[in-house]
Amino acid sequence: MRDFERGSPVLRDLELGAVRVHILHHAARAPVYGSWMFEELRRHGYELSYGTLYPALHRMEEQGLLKREDRVEGGRVRKYYTATERGRAELERARRVIRELHREVVEGEGPDPG
Repeated sequence: MRDFERGSPVLRDLELGAVRVHILHHAARAPVYGSWMFEELRRHGYELSYGTLYPALHRMEEQGLLKREDRVEGGRVRKYYTATERGRAELERARRVIRELHREVVEGEGPDPG
C-alpha cells in the first residue's frame, strides 16, 4: 500500500511521520524491538526497509524520545526501545494534531477560505 521509496514528497513526509508516531505509540505501551516493529508496520500496510526503520529508531533515541535497553536473548543482543517522558509528551502532541487533522481534512469541519 505505502512505498517510501517513490511517490509524492508530501505523502512521504506524512508517512515517515506516521511511522514515528506508531513507534512512539507502541514504545509507550511496552518495550519494542526493531524486527517486531517492522512487522507491526507491515501489518498496517507500510512498505519500508530496515534501512529506513533502524535509522529512525536511532534518531528518535538521539532526540531523547526513546530509551534503549540491550538484552541478551538466545545468545544475541536485542535492542529494546521504550518511550521516554519526552517521547510520551511528543506522542500526546501528535495525537492532538492527528485529531485536528482528521476533524478538518477527513470530516470536512472548519472554515472554508474566502
